Amino acid sequence: METVRQLLEQKGHDVWSVAPDTSVYDAVKLMATQNVGALVVLQEQRVVGVISEREYSRQVILKGRSSKTTAVREIMVTPVLYARPDQTVEECMALMTDKRTRHLPVLDGDQLIGIVSIGDLVKAVIANQELIIRQLENYITS
Repeated sequence: METVRQLLEQKGHDVWSVAPDTSVYDAVKLMATQNVGALVVLQEQRVVGVISEREYSRQVILKGRSSKTTAVREIMVTPVLYARPDQTVEECMALMTDKRTRHLPVLDGDQLIGIVSIGDLVKAVIANQELIIRQLENYITS
């Protein structure tokens, strides 16, 4: 079973983040620029929340708020669900499914070392299944 650490070694450790006092408008603009669906909210290098397109649509758009005057801290998700590097892809998928979330920051102790999305996990599972299928086909035909 592939671990989150192994997944991050392939995917990379890049994480886009904002401060709690950042406007939601600037956060959404950063998500669009970087083509990501979520940002980690950091305060003094500590993870304090997550903001995603989901929070924007539910907490700003549907409530008629202004993204330029609403601070990220007002809509970010807390407490933060996170993954540890030694967790398996399957464990993270189960957590994300159970808690209905699409992004998990990866923390090694208190240090943020990456982020995984449900899409990253699905790709890893599919790649693993394809490898198993190829191995079985080679075994059968050998």
